[in-house]
Parts: sequence; structure tokens; C-alpha cells
Amino acid sequence: MEYIRSIINIGRWFEIIINWMTDHWKNFFDGISFIVNGVVNGFTSFFLFPHPLIVIGIFTILAWWLAKKGVGLFTLTGFLLIYYMGLWTETMETLALVLAAVILAIIIGVPVGIWCSKNKTAEHIIRPILDFMQTLPAFVYLIPAVLFFRLGPVPGVIATLVFSIPPAVRFTNLGIRQVPVSIKEACRAFGATTWQTLIKAELPIALPTIMAGINQTIMLSLSMVVISGMIGAGGLGNEVLKGITQLKIDTGFEGGIAIVILAIFLDRVTQALGRRTSNITEKKQK
Repeated sequence: MEYIRSIINIGRWFEIIINWMTDHWKNFFDGISFIVNGVVNGFTSFFLFPHPLIVIGIFTILAWWLAKKGVGLFTLTGFLLIYYMGLWTETMETLALVLAAVILAIIIGVPVGIWCSKNKTAEHIIRPILDFMQTLPAFVYLIPAVLFFRLGPVPGVIATLVFSIPPAVRFTNLGIRQVPVSIKEACRAFGATTWQTLIKAELPIALPTIMAGINQTIMLSLSMVVISGMIGAGGLGNEVLKGITQLKIDTGFEGGIAIVILAIFLDRVTQALGRRTSNITEKKQK
């Protein structure tokens, strides 16, 4: 029994693979770290450069325009509360981490979703991988992320990316598969190539579904970014972690409130953007 266990020791084999990658792919991981760190720092500087009240005003106008008055007023009140709680810098750091992870998830997830929609073999292979990524406990992602990229915001973004990318792939695949066959046949009848059909017909029609996937990706990113505070990702996750480890109820609660405000803002704005996209698509179809 012990002999069999020693052979199928999955954790040990995983450790060997991770150590081998850490030793032989160092330059590759350093390159990724440089790019991701640059993106995160760029977003952080962009949000922190203007005065907070200016950024709050822009967020309020954006929310009011996309999601109407109620969300606009909530955005104004919520971000003013964050500002006066003294958590503005941490909130913008968290927003930068989320945006970096979501952009990477879109860049990787949407093409993979398109590939799955066009190739059944690829879908059969990638689907169990996505299932594994979604069901594996979030804390497990932190282990290889730290080994590959050390402590800081970069492993936080990478772990968040792996955790949140499945909805982008699944919804893109679903959206393109739901495009009516009649539209695809009409494109072929007019001599459109596969690429032209994808760009001019399938993607525009599937865009509302893809936007729903992006919305889910953002929500998962926010939840994972908080967990990433354990590996030095900074932001509001660090505040919540501080409240837990030091039993500071006020610090943990205020950090949690700031996360809720940011999550509701991003959720309502992306949902409204998805509805606008759906309306535009329906008008074009008519």
C-alpha cells in the first residue's frame, strides 16, 4: 500500500514539476513579471495622479450615464465614504489589480473561447481544465504564483487571472455557438470568409453574452484579489488581512465595506454596458 502511494503521490509530482519550472523558466517568469508589474503600476499611477474628488466625479458620471441615476448616486456616496475612511489609495490599488487581471483574462479567454466554439476537440480538452480551475480552492493558486513570481502584486494578478478566466472562455464559447445558423449561412451565401463571418456577424451578436462573462470575470477577480493580500498584493486585501491577523475589527470591516462598494460599482457598470451592447446588437439585426 505504501509503495503504491509513493508512486501515485500527486502532490510530490506536482512539487517536482513546479521546482523544475522555477529553475528552468526563470527568464520567462521574469519577463511576465516585468510586463504585469508595469501594467499594474501604470493603472495605479493613472488612478492616483488626479485628486480623488476628480476621479470620484468621473466614476459618478460614468455610472450615471451607463446605469442611470440610482447607481450614479450610489457611486458618489460610496466612493466619498471610501475617501473619508482613508482607504482611497488601497481601493485604487485593488482596482488596478482587478483591471490588470481582467484585461489579461479577456486577451487570453476570448480567443480560447472562440477556438472552443469552432473546434469540438479543443472544447472537450479545455472544458475539464476549466472545471479544474474553477473548483480548485483559491488558496492553492497562491503557492505556485509565489514560487514563480515571489511576493507582491504580480503573483496576485497571476493567481487572480487563473481563478477568474473560466467565465470569459465559457461565455465566449456559448455566445458564438448561440448565433443563429441562418445568419452564418447568409454570410457564406454572400461569399464571406470564416474570419469575416466571425468579426462582422458572430462576435457582434455574441457580444452581450461575452459581456456577461466579463462581468463574472470581474466579480471573481475581486474575490481573489482580496485573498491575494496574503502574498503581499496590497490594496484592500491587505486591510482585511490586517483586520484578521491583528484582530482589528474596525480595519477589517472598513476594508470589507470598501470592497463591497467597488464590487457593486463594477458590477452595475458592466451590466449596464452589456445591456447597451445587447440593445445596439438588436437594432442592427432589425
